[in-house]
Amino acid sequence: MSTPNYRPIACGFYDQLEALATRAQPVRVVWTDLDGTPNETSARLADLFSDADGEWLRLSDGTTVRLDRLVSVGE
Repeated sequence: MSTPNYRPIACGFYDQLEALATRAQPVRVVWTDLDGTPNETSARLADLFSDADGEWLRLSDGTTVRLDRLVSVGE
């Protein structure tokens, strides 16, 4: 299965992610896989980074999530 093109997220949402990462406290993270499968975990936001495929969030458990797949964070 090919990876769909990245859809940039709103700057305000990115700023919220940075603030949560700075706090280094576990938060609820909900996202969907490429096939629409929902996922949920509680973890610290360890890193925000970008590469040729888009912008990514790395969680403290090692999971990486492309930012445009996020449903909610910290709720």
